[in-house]
Amino acid sequence: MLKTYEEVLKVTNELVNIESIVNTEGEINISKSLAKTISNLPYFLKNPKYVFTSRTIDDEVERYNVFAFVKGTKGDSNKTVVLMGHTDTVGIDDYNSLKEKACLPNELHEALKGEKVPPLVREHLESNEWLFGRGTLDMKSGVASHYYLLKYYSEHPEELNGNIVFFAECDEEDSSHGVLSGLNDLKMLKVEHGFDYAALINSDFVAPKYEGDESRYIYKGSVGKLLPSFYITGVESHVGSSFEGIDPNYIAAELTRQIAYNPELCDKSLGETPMPPVSLKQTDFKETYTVQTALASYVYYNFFVQSWSPKDVLEKLKVHAEIAFNNAIANLNNHYKRYCEISGQEYTKLPWKTRVLFYEELEQSIIVEYGDNYKEHIKNFKHELLKNKELDVRMFSAKVVEEVWKWTKDKSPAIIIFYSSLYSPCVEVTGKNEKEKNLLTALDYAVEKVQPYYDKPIVQKNYFPHICDMSCVAINVDEDSVNSVVNNNPSWRTKHYVNYDAIRELNIPAINIGPYGYDAHNRYERTELKYTMEIMPNLTKLVIDKLLEN
Repeated sequence: MLKTYEEVLKVTNELVNIESIVNTEGEINISKSLAKTISNLPYFLKNPKYVFTSRTIDDEVERYNVFAFVKGTKGDSNKTVVLMGHTDTVGIDDYNSLKEKACLPNELHEALKGEKVPPLVREHLESNEWLFGRGTLDMKSGVASHYYLLKYYSEHPEELNGNIVFFAECDEEDSSHGVLSGLNDLKMLKVEHGFDYAALINSDFVAPKYEGDESRYIYKGSVGKLLPSFYITGVESHVGSSFEGIDPNYIAAELTRQIAYNPELCDKSLGETPMPPVSLKQTDFKETYTVQTALASYVYYNFFVQSWSPKDVLEKLKVHAEIAFNNAIANLNNHYKRYCEISGQEYTKLPWKTRVLFYEELEQSIIVEYGDNYKEHIKNFKHELLKNKELDVRMFSAKVVEEVWKWTKDKSPAIIIFYSSLYSPCVEVTGKNEKEKNLLTALDYAVEKVQPYYDKPIVQKNYFPHICDMSCVAINVDEDSVNSVVNNNPSWRTKHYVNYDAIRELNIPAINIGPYGYDAHNRYERTELKYTMEIMPNLTKLVIDKLLEN
């Protein structure tokens, strides 16, 4: 076991001290600082071209990835392990009055001691075995661990029978511009230096799966993620004649009741079950108060996938959207019938019919009718819409659907299903090829060697359960499934684009060995010192050594 504790802790604090909230100038600052630190190491003073920063592409924000690599001298192998981690964080507003201390772990620790905090947080504060602060867990300590190994191998290249590439990425917390841009750099290194990528080791955080869970998890892959989105049109009415129309917010509410938290929409695979979908936004498009019901509403849901393709998800959600629409109409008729009874009016069944469309269906029907006139119009509309920098990709997509809807002649109420953000493919390492088998063997070896030095179980699982950028270095679904994303994303090749062919070309087996802690994205974010500063880097080193030895 290497004595890693003090140096990994030192570098973690240095990285945390640099406020690097996603989409702010702090992302530039931390990349520059990290690149400078690496450049000043003796190995890189002798090999200055082995460290560089690379600006993200197709990105409205200026920010940079940091790359560095060490070529081993133990043998002539081209096998290469990529060590990846992100340097950006979420915001710090949740620290409230302690905001100024959010990136100062020691000061924050003392300040939190003076606050009323949950019992477990209090226990951890008093034990002095935890490091508090924004980014301590997610995931600057992971980057610090990888930096330690980069430095170690730069001082001992004779121990390395192959190569390692250090990849500190930006923008993991928003749109993954960092890793998606970094694919080009990994490809460049592969061509220029002959690197044969044997594996990628990510260092995103791990956490207990349930109260009282003492396991420390290593993940052999990651869940995939989709953002299925729904544009819902109704028929407007005055509030004094509300049953003359159908409120799209009413349909949206029923849709959320049908989809959110629904265990039927959990994609269980390899004995593991991800979280069900949950609503991340639900709104309408009224800009001011009026006594008219809304014309349209918009809702989107987080959706984890393990074995289902994007096409599978669309088909399943269409069924659930139809159920929700049917329920909304039935409930509305029941309400209207009861209203007629108590108000003494004659009841007549309301005219609404269930109608659910995929975005691709809607647009193709319009193209058939209007051809090039529509294509030119929507192209210009998207170009103009790009000028509104306040629109994120999700609202950009909704605005496009809103414009497309104007072209359809049939304006009867409808739910239009589409994707409005990044598709992160599921990644799994099951031993389906030689590289995966070697990686699994190396991982088993590392866990067996390190476990005696740690009193909590180190457990391997298949899918990292949160979302991470491992999903952008390998892809298992076929081209038809990717096309279902492309053809149903209104922002594709304007506000949003992913080169899935580049991912497929690299297709690097990926695992996650990350820091352990609690409350990521929370004001009590913290990482356990022993596991994170000592166990994690040693696990990672043993995987590298064993993998390159084979």
